Amino acid sequence: MQKKKILACILGMVMLLSGCGLQTSGGNLSSNSNSDIQSGNGNGNEINSSSNGNSETQEIVTVDIFAVNDLHGKFSDTSTQPGVDELSTYIKQTRAENEHTIVLSSGDMWQGTAESGLTKGAIVTDWMNEMDFVSMTLGNHEYDWGEEYIESNAELAEFPFLAINVYDNATNQLVDYCQPSVMVEQNGVKIGIIGAIGDCYSSISGDYTDGFYFKTGSELTALVKAESEKLRSEGADCILYSLHDGYGSSSSAVSNISDSQLTYYDVALSQGYVDMVFEAHTHQNYVLKDSKGVYHLQGGGDNKGITHAEITVNTKTNSVQVDKVEYVSTSQYSHLDGDLSVQTVLEKYADEVALANKKLGNNDTVRGSSEICQLIAQLYYEKGLEVWGDEYDIVLGGGFLKLRSPYNLYAGEVIYGDLYNILPFDNQLVLCSISGSKLRDKFFNTTNTNYYISYGEYGESVKQSISLNKKYYVIVDSYTSTYASNGLTEVERYAPNVFARDLLADYIEKGGFGTGGATEIIITPLSEILQIGNALAVKETTTETYYVKGTVQSISSTTWGNLTIKDENGNTLYIYGVYDKSGAIRYDAMAKPPKVGDTIVLAGQIMKYNSSTIEMVSGRLQSIE
Repeated sequence: MQKKKILACILGMVMLLSGCGLQTSGGNLSSNSNSDIQSGNGNGNEINSSSNGNSETQEIVTVDIFAVNDLHGKFSDTSTQPGVDELSTYIKQTRAENEHTIVLSSGDMWQGTAESGLTKGAIVTDWMNEMDFVSMTLGNHEYDWGEEYIESNAELAEFPFLAINVYDNATNQLVDYCQPSVMVEQNGVKIGIIGAIGDCYSSISGDYTDGFYFKTGSELTALVKAESEKLRSEGADCILYSLHDGYGSSSSAVSNISDSQLTYYDVALSQGYVDMVFEAHTHQNYVLKDSKGVYHLQGGGDNKGITHAEITVNTKTNSVQVDKVEYVSTSQYSHLDGDLSVQTVLEKYADEVALANKKLGNNDTVRGSSEICQLIAQLYYEKGLEVWGDEYDIVLGGGFLKLRSPYNLYAGEVIYGDLYNILPFDNQLVLCSISGSKLRDKFFNTTNTNYYISYGEYGESVKQSISLNKKYYVIVDSYTSTYASNGLTEVERYAPNVFARDLLADYIEKGGFGTGGATEIIITPLSEILQIGNALAVKETTTETYYVKGTVQSISSTTWGNLTIKDENGNTLYIYGVYDKSGAIRYDAMAKPPKVGDTIVLAGQIMKYNSSTIEMVSGRLQSIE
């Protein structure tokens, strides 16, 4: 970092001697080149920082900016997820090298694990305090427990919650648990951070959307422009936009993005109002540059990485230069010793998170997302019959059901925290009425692949001869029931603290997934795998999971882990993507990914890609020999 400061000083001398800095019509940060781009307002007019006249501050300052998005409560190291202890060490080491380091969040920090869910986000908020976060933009999943817990976490937080566009229905003013922006000062450098949540109101359960609304589109653009001008007038050297929204695919290298692809962002903001955008929500990792030269960064999701930008600011000339922009995967710091403060925070909440370690029973094989969601639909149906069956003729149970990371339940002993990870939502069980036409279109004939239903003889008879104007009864959860397009009318709710994960926990405690522990792994020879694959139709994938063994011959993608393995008889199999055993950590984020020459065991489904290519899709690494 000392080298950075020396280079920054040299840069400052060159700029002073040359007496010029290139200025554009915007206020964009320049890339690492021979030119500086002035910060300015929307008309390209330079606005001098109020800190520029401070002779006690450095003239050239290098600032490191780290952004965390979509952590989803991934607090502790487990077999299916990395925790935040090594990340904490990494950030603290960087801060030791450069004291001018800031850390911000672009949202969805709490919901997703037992530790965070059982404390309603407090454990993560406390960790963020420990790490000196300067701000957190609210994400849609911050609303999963309602505004009450946002407010309690706001009181706990030693940093502001940002959301310039969340408005109170009653007052039509910004809600009182967040603010539009914050100004952060680093040795005379003033950095304005504006926070906003994207157009994701519909992804919040209807139980928790009363009382507020989001301003989006042109209204959001106007709010950000006005706030940017305000921050510039207060001396901001650069403006960071922390947006809980983002692009829909990952990119392994810095690349350009067209304005038409920025459907979630108004590029007019890149004309002097916003200098860099830290994004979230779509769980992608990328560094993109829009048509005005503004960088957009997102660090994936579920604690698989973060983003980093290094900027150099000349407080005398009010110029800002981008030295580095990057995605930092967990593989770059997972080898570090964990920071002890994380354990200290965990111990603070030991009593509240104790339920996470409750042993439920054994699971005798890998259970995928579809299998578990179908089982949840069945459990909804059975519980509905038990509670309401004497009074109502219940057609079916189920609705919109979707697991979260790691998306599977793995073989072996199951604890309550395992179920919390894949089913973190606190959606109550609900008895609803529905018209025959809606029942047919939204449940029996739905094209939504996230809808799962379970029914018995009565449901089968209804399916065969639905009366379109008749009223029927179904069992769903409160997310599905509050989804207006389903046409459901709530009749009654079950116990307020019983959710899908609790029904599944009871099922496992009764031996539903087996009592003998994990089954022995059986390796299927590659010759048989190729026969199985050749029997499939093109693009067809097996529902069964197979275990294969072979030596890595070549690696065609070190990002995804696309590789070819070969057995002792010369048979080869292409592996389209390699993940860790949990399926949560991709090849490029593994601490020790397999390399050419390693003999490995993988588990996954087989697909016939085309008439001549058989492959394993998203192989989960079981072992390296």
